[in-house]
Amino acid sequence: MSEVLGDFIRALRAADVRVSTSESIDAGNVIDLVGFNERATLRDALSQVLAKSDDEKQAFLETFDTFFAFDQFKEKPQSLNPPAANENDERQQDEAEGGEGQEGEGGQSAEAGGPSSPGGGGSGGERQGGEAPQPRDDLVSLLERGDQAALQMALAEAARQANLNRIRLFTQRGMFTRRIMELMGLDGLNEEIERREQARNLEGAARLMQSREELRGQVRDYVEKQLEIFTANAGRQLREEVLSQMRLSNVDRSDMRIMRELVRKMAKRLIAMHSRRKKIARRGTLDVRRTIRANIEYDGLLFHTIWKRTKVDRPKVMAICDVSGSVAQVSRFLLMFLYSLQEVLPNVRSFAFSGDLGETTEMFDREKLEQALALVLRDYGGGSTDYGRAFEDFEALAMDDIDHRTTVLILGDARSNYGDPRADILKLVHARARRVIWLNPEPRSMWNSGDSEMRRLSPYCDRAITCASLKDLERVVSDLLRTAV
Repeated sequence: MSEVLGDFIRALRAADVRVSTSESIDAGNVIDLVGFNERATLRDALSQVLAKSDDEKQAFLETFDTFFAFDQFKEKPQSLNPPAANENDERQQDEAEGGEGQEGEGGQSAEAGGPSSPGGGGSGGERQGGEAPQPRDDLVSLLERGDQAALQMALAEAARQANLNRIRLFTQRGMFTRRIMELMGLDGLNEEIERREQARNLEGAARLMQSREELRGQVRDYVEKQLEIFTANAGRQLREEVLSQMRLSNVDRSDMRIMRELVRKMAKRLIAMHSRRKKIARRGTLDVRRTIRANIEYDGLLFHTIWKRTKVDRPKVMAICDVSGSVAQVSRFLLMFLYSLQEVLPNVRSFAFSGDLGETTEMFDREKLEQALALVLRDYGGGSTDYGRAFEDFEALAMDDIDHRTTVLILGDARSNYGDPRADILKLVHARARRVIWLNPEPRSMWNSGDSEMRRLSPYCDRAITCASLKDLERVVSDLLRTAV
């Protein structure tokens, strides 16, 4: 049961249904209560603990119907159900031709599970030293009886042994189809076909060959369905993984929708992570002495716990973003990150510049995120970069508001067109702020080359790091949250 549930949860995650560890445990408890007997009951019960939003509920229903579709052998081919009279005639013919249908000392026919018959799970070879026959029917008898339920069970077991739930690539279909056929007993089936050909039972051999090809097609269909289940969004997920590590200056405009969704997902993950940390921090640590005193009347049993209250110091964040040239793309996504984290970072002030610097906080409060970003780039982008003038404007606008709780983020390439970068103002900011972090989208090998002023500015930064991709931004913002709340 645990393997089935684990595979189903893996299929849900491939379909973009977010399932946590605690929800997986709840799903296991649900199955213990309702079992697998009633399909509709199981579907409705699992949907209550595994699907949250309307989109996830729709994806859950589609995945459930596909994953628990037991119709692989629903339509029984006519060739798999030959008349019983023909089977008797074949056995009589084999016996009349000198007992070629009997093998070994016990006189068992190969069709009845003798040494030459295929064993369960794809053994297919001869049994050694009078070994007891497998309790499960062999593949030949299943095909000749046309037992659809038993074939489905054999297929599911072989797929489990072949680790079909690990299939990831379209090119793996043939490999898994062959492996499952072998585990079901392909070798023994081939031996039985060869034995009938040698016994001149051409009709029986032809019937088994046709059954073998029909079975191969059904196994291939099953493998393709499992590939669809476990790789439902593999292409999109691969694209997201590539984009998250690509330099933001190289992202094509056609991928902006995916990038915005990636920022939303990353921000949501960071909110979930750091909201839990903030709740624990607010509760504080156990006050042992007061807890013992409060429970004296209960003979020392700790019915009531008392926690030391700690004040959570909400950080103030000031983000100074260079929006000139290729740096504007990185600044766009940093602002997206910061304004998507309002739940855990409510005090964010943003400033943008290429030449003159201005505060853009009210734009983001007034407009939607995408519209505010467009206004920022329109009003402050496109000019000649001048870090000296930008720091002078920042000193006039915000220097008096910087204190020991303030984190100053500066995102830019520090290229000031050979003008004075006013490192003295940054030195004053560093002295007042809790910390100053410089995010440079250029690789370190480019720092201090040409008109770059990183050599003069980095001494007044607590950290100066390369930040050129979404993964880099996520690490920076996560570190900011980890040390601030």
